[in-house]
Parts: sequence; structure tokens; C-alpha cells
Amino acid sequence: MTTPNLSFMRETIDLSRRNIREGKGGPFAALVVKGNTVIARGTNLVTSTNDPTAHAEIVAIREACRAIGSFQLTDCVLYTSCEPCPMCLGAIYWARPKAVFFANTRGDAASIGFDDEFLYRELTVPLSGRKIPITQLMRNEAFDVFREWEKMESKIRY
Repeated sequence: MTTPNLSFMRETIDLSRRNIREGKGGPFAALVVKGNTVIARGTNLVTSTNDPTAHAEIVAIREACRAIGSFQLTDCVLYTSCEPCPMCLGAIYWARPKAVFFANTRGDAASIGFDDEFLYRELTVPLSGRKIPITQLMRNEAFDVFREWEKMESKIRY
């Protein structure tokens, strides 16, 4: 188990405060730490970049992966100012850091208008019952590409 470093969480919280004061986006920030060094910082840039995926954790993960030249953050720790939403949680699991520490809860975020609970619930609803229609098309043709990739000797698994 990784021991949390409170100074990294304080820096994360300060970064989230700077982000809203500078008008860049929502009150969210994240740090990726390797060893005892911050290798990436991210803030919520959704509204300033018109990018719904520009959550603090995603921004920090992208920067960290570029910094270390890998798509995995195995030896890293993520500090985030709020419990990750489902999108960020998925990215975190794909990046595989060794630990995540967060400050505010998703309930705290909901209390100020960032209600991720809808997304958590929506993931449990069958495709046919979701708010945005999701329909499968052309599976056989698409699965041919999966078969081709599966046979490739040069593929990099992740």
C-alpha cells in the first residue's frame, strides 16, 4: 500500500483553486507522481477547450504518459481533488497507477451541480434502455479486424 503524501494533495487542491480563479474550467485538478516527483499536472479544461473529455485526471494522465513515454503509469500515484467520474475511472484503470488518492467525494461534487451519479446509474442500464440510443451495427465485419489484430505478431498488448 502506498502512503499518501499530504503535500501532493495540498498542491492538487491549490491547483484546482487556481483553475477556477483563472477561469479555465471547473474546480478539479490532478497530479501524477512518480517516486517523489510530480511528473504531470492536470486541471479541468472542459469549458475553455470545448472538450468534454478534458477532465483533470485525463489531462494529467495524458501528460504523464507523454513524459515517461509509456501508456501505463504502473509506478505512479494519482492525486485528484475529487473522486473520479466513470470516464476518468476508466482511464485510471487503463493507465494502471499503483494508487489513487482523492479529496472531495462524488456526493460533494453533486452538491454543487456536478452530478456524476447519473453516469454511474446509466452504466447499469441495458443498451436498449439508456438515455442516448446505442445500437450495434456490422459486428461481423468489425470482428474481422479483431481477428486480424489477434493474429499479428507485432501487436502490443495493453
